[in-house]
Parts: sequence; C-alpha cells; structure tokens
Amino acid sequence: MSSTERRDLGRALCIITGASRGFGRTIAREMSRLVKPRSVLVLVARSADDLRSLQAELAESEAGRAGLVVECVVADLGQTEGLENVVRTSKESFSEDIDHILLVNNAASLGDVSRYAKSFTDMAEVNSYLSLNVSSSLCLTARVLQAFPQRPGLRRTVINISSLCALQPFCSWVLYCTGKAAREMMFRVLAQEEPDLRVLNYSPGPLDTDMQMVARSKTADPNIRKSFSDMFAQGQLLTCEESCAKLMKLLLDDNYTSGAHIDICDL
Repeated sequence: MSSTERRDLGRALCIITGASRGFGRTIAREMSRLVKPRSVLVLVARSADDLRSLQAELAESEAGRAGLVVECVVADLGQTEGLENVVRTSKESFSEDIDHILLVNNAASLGDVSRYAKSFTDMAEVNSYLSLNVSSSLCLTARVLQAFPQRPGLRRTVINISSLCALQPFCSWVLYCTGKAAREMMFRVLAQEEPDLRVLNYSPGPLDTDMQMVARSKTADPNIRKSFSDMFAQGQLLTCEESCAKLMKLLLDDNYTSGAHIDICDL
C-alpha cells in the first residue's frame, strides 16, 4: 500500500505525553479514530483526574467499543521514575500484532514569561525547566526506541510538538524559546542518525488553549502580549481540532522529509 492510499495508522501503540488537556487531549481523540482495532493508547500527564475522564470518554467511543486499549500513566516526566513508568506500561501493553509505534512528545510548559532573560540568575530554576521540556523528551524518546527496536514489519514514528518559537526569538519568552529550539535540533539529529525512523517537528500554530490565555495575560513584553491579545480578540486563534486534523493528514500521507519542521501555516 502506498502512503497516499493509507487511511489509518495501523495497529498502533501510541504514546502521547501531555495528554490530559489542550492539544494533547485532542491528539488522543483523533488518533483513537485512525488506529486499527486492538491498538493501544498510552496517555501520559500529571493530572490523574483529567486522564481518567479522557480514558472513560475513549472507552465509550466507537474505537473503544471496537477494542481500543487505553492506558493512563500519571507521571512527572521531569523525574526518572516518571519515564520508567511510561516505558514499563508501554512494554506491558505491546503485542506482537502491533505494527506501528508512535511517540508524541507534546508535554511542555510555558515557563515564566513575566520576566526578561537578564532576570534568570537561578540555575536551579532554569535546570528544572529544561529537565521537563528538553531532557525528558530526549530520555523518553531514547528509552522508547530501545524498548521497541527496529525490526521488519514495525514502523516507528516520533513526533515533536514544536513552535514558531523554535525558530524565532520572542522577547520575555527566553525559557520557552530555548526549550523549543533545543528540542527541534534534538529531533533533527535523531532523524539523521536513525534513517529507518520517521521524525516530524510539527508546529500547530496559535491555539486557543490555557497556555495561550497565560501568554496574553502574563507576557512581560508589551508588543508580544498585544499580538496574542489581538489574535484572541479578532478570532484568529485555531482550535485544537483544526490543527490536529492537519497533523493527522501529515501522518497518514507520510510524505514529509524526516526531521522536517512543518508549520500549520505551510499546509
């Protein structure tokens, strides 16, 4: 079957971080509709209640009734124990008829956007941010690739939810821009090193989420803050569903260059 004829993601094991709300929650919903019966979704987040409600929702869906397995992992990905729990649950959920491993590195935090770069003198604060937003993505990805090595008949796809901030500086967003830029390069390197792997850096655009609400209310730089406020006031923010539909089409078509940065505005 050619990539243009593919209309599903296969019998898949999908690991989605930051799955409890916002874009990650939407990814979980959309992927559940595009995988074959007896696929597995491993949903990862820090909020147990939000994960459980999503698990219950998916269990009642058409996919759930067709045999979709949904596992929840309540974990802080900034801690080694959290990474170990994700990989252990994924390995326990794996069966030999699964033909596609998908890892969606979506979990991220905005960081303190109420301050400028020159105020970040505390190494512990910066290291804590980078641990969750950079180190955990690399270490989780490496652990998943080791747990599910390349073999005939098994596709492996790694998706990094990126941002325009990976490419352009935003005043008073030094932590977020640094984290996104580091992650972008990390996955570009991975794509070069692992030619059998499909790697995508997807920038979903300005989404109408809680993070965007914080951005337009807390950002120190007045120009950046105004631009976000104007987008909200003028109805220019995208819904998570609109952006996720574009991501799903990219994955189904499977025509992108591995490691590429693809912005929703380019589609």
